[in-house]
Amino acid sequence: MTPLRKNRDFVLLQAGQMLSTLGSSASQIAYPLLVLALTHSPAKAGVVGFAAFAPYVAFGLLAGVAAHRWNRTRVMIGKDAVRVLAMTSIVVALALGSLTFAQIAIVALVEGSAFVFFNIAEVGALRSVVPTRQLPDAAAAEQARMSVVTLAGPPLGGALFGFARSLPFLADAVSYAFSIVSLIAMRTPFQEARERDTTPVRTQIREGVSWLWRQPYLRTSALIFGGNNFVWQGVILLFVVVARRHGLSGGVIGALIAGFGACSLLGSLTAPRASRLLSVRGIMLLNQWLTGLFVLYLAWPSPYVVVVAVLPAGFVVPWMNAVIIGYRTAVTPDHLIGRVSSVARNLAFIGMPLGPLATGLLIGAYGTSVTVAVLASLAGALAAWSTLSPSIRNAPSLDDLDAADPALA
Repeated sequence: MTPLRKNRDFVLLQAGQMLSTLGSSASQIAYPLLVLALTHSPAKAGVVGFAAFAPYVAFGLLAGVAAHRWNRTRVMIGKDAVRVLAMTSIVVALALGSLTFAQIAIVALVEGSAFVFFNIAEVGALRSVVPTRQLPDAAAAEQARMSVVTLAGPPLGGALFGFARSLPFLADAVSYAFSIVSLIAMRTPFQEARERDTTPVRTQIREGVSWLWRQPYLRTSALIFGGNNFVWQGVILLFVVVARRHGLSGGVIGALIAGFGACSLLGSLTAPRASRLLSVRGIMLLNQWLTGLFVLYLAWPSPYVVVVAVLPAGFVVPWMNAVIIGYRTAVTPDHLIGRVSSVARNLAFIGMPLGPLATGLLIGAYGTSVTVAVLASLAGALAAWSTLSPSIRNAPSLDDLDAADPALA
């Protein structure tokens, strides 16, 4: 079997997405910094966070159908082009001195919408360029890519923002252009050859929902992911607000977030070995119980405490993502991969827009301590659910993939 590092199209896909997600990570840290600089309002920063992530829920199921019906390569290139234009609009508005809070929110909404369609199509692309048994390792490689981005993107975005408010968004626009080039250079078709499907959209969505819902482990893990994403997105905004109130610059804030990226990168590099030494359930429970350590902020209210407290979970998150996403991608039939992935991610992403919105409103109304207590309580409830759930207790083994035939799944 060809090693992933020698798989030309896999390397091209990862290289293009490395640059693209690096730009996205730089602009994502710049969004709240820009809103706070213009409005001085944590609540409005939360609204922009909501706008960026709301499309994950609003368009996730439609994106699955699009990935099934349309040419996935064209979908990905088209959505990258949309994101180039969206980021460029902020650069131009800042240069003209006409940027408004409303435009920031709209751009965040447009960029998030384009990401949803791109991201679901990318799952099918990965499935097309990587053999089934290598999918967990490929998912681990993608986690490593994301970790490198989390390590480099926030300090880059914070530093660029310190030089000029438009630079993180300009860098993001350029990164999407690089992604388009890498996609054009790939040779492998991103889906199996098949006749055009004229089944009604509602029926196609129902097929994806039904298939996933019949898989107890995948269904439950997706719901738990949704709660995790609510917590994590809330903690990110909480950290930015607390750090700003302590007088930290954008560059320092980005550098501290990069510490989380460093742990995530180490976790990604060890994910393949962890998946062979530990059970899927063991990895998931370890992640869940480590997530709520940021509650230590209540004893030591410092932005540095928040960062240090999330590092252990940052190390383990790539293990969990690699085994769950790799398993789901491997056992799902190709003709359903886009729809099943969209349903799973729709459930997982449902908490992402609500996390920053609720956190911004809680901070504005009750302060940081109450906000931390609420987020930590939710993290504890999710950990308890994971421990007691029969579906998680009966989690699959990755050894099953050796005999997996997606066509029969």
